[in-house]
Amino acid sequence: MTATLPSGAGFTDAVGQTQALFRVLMDAMARPGSIGRMPFDLAPPAPLTPELAAIALTMADQEASLWLDPGLSAVDAVARYLRFHTGAPLTDDPAQGAFALIGDPRHMPPLDAFAQGLEDYPDRSTTLVIAVEELAAATPDNARAFVLEGPGIAKRAAFIASPLPDDFRAQLQRNRARFPRGVDCLFACAGRIAAIPRSSTIIGGV
Repeated sequence: MTATLPSGAGFTDAVGQTQALFRVLMDAMARPGSIGRMPFDLAPPAPLTPELAAIALTMADQEASLWLDPGLSAVDAVARYLRFHTGAPLTDDPAQGAFALIGDPRHMPPLDAFAQGLEDYPDRSTTLVIAVEELAAATPDNARAFVLEGPGIAKRAAFIASPLPDDFRAQLQRNRARFPRGVDCLFACAGRIAAIPRSSTIIGGV
């Protein structure tokens, strides 16, 4: 009997493309608040976005588990696509995921629901990959912007990402207070990527 293959193709040049995207992701983490360009487009099964798929195919593997938000986990084709192209185990517990793919950020769990890392092993935390509808550079005086200070930022960096939970800024400030523990956040939209690592300080009110 022939096995059913998952819908949606992966990278055409898996080694070259994952290496190139890995460099983009590392640059986004090293320069918080900067907007990077994701060089590849995929056509995964909906509602998995091309950006979430590309990051999962680059970062996840047999030893790096994935947590999918309810909208993604409800679609069997999404799970089959990710298992086929990454080999990563899927978990129902956000605190067990090395990476969390979030397609509906309005209803995402709070940041402290994910793995926070240990004092001796702070890297054992979740990296959140959040699909947003808007992702753009901004000036620090923009009331909608996330304004960042910290490592990798010359003075201040600012960008807009939406939609997100109403209290997301306050969650990020609490996340920073747990440093070196805490989660890292990647925001992806229409071929663009930005990051707020746990080392970044969030400026402004809640």
